[in-house]
Amino acid sequence: LMKCFTIIGSGLPVVIIILIAMFVLYSVLGHRRELLFLAVAVLGSVLLNTVLKMLFRRARPEINRIIEANGYSFPSGHSMTAFSMYAALTFLLWKHVPSRIGRILLVVLSSLLIVTIGTSRIYLGVHYPSDVVGGYFMSGCWMAACIWFYQRYEERMLPLRTKSTA
Repeated sequence: LMKCFTIIGSGLPVVIIILIAMFVLYSVLGHRRELLFLAVAVLGSVLLNTVLKMLFRRARPEINRIIEANGYSFPSGHSMTAFSMYAALTFLLWKHVPSRIGRILLVVLSSLLIVTIGTSRIYLGVHYPSDVVGGYFMSGCWMAACIWFYQRYEERMLPLRTKSTA
């Protein structure tokens, strides 16, 4: 079960989820700015993780490994990517979910996926708990910045859009 959750937070599944989300945002909903937000949030998180791994250079745990993993341990890339991707998708979907219970379910489902993917990395023996918590913290800071800039951009663009439709 933990191997399945770790796969959900790895390269190809993340790319597939992002491509599907981008297709829906662009083709179905016609949201081009949201498409850019999602790309910046996830790709920025991956880039930030790479830079942090190079700075910290923390070795992975050597005992009780169930799977093998390469590279440095801190911060957990799976945790950072899962946090950024599911937080960004939740942020974008929030306004399209009309009911309060639907929004609660959206947040709970996203949170469960984020926590389970991080926990799977500890369980499988490829990360220390601090790697996962550090990944969540860094991704949380990154997402807060992305959302803040996105909302400021939207606030500045609102008067321009209302003038063009008037």
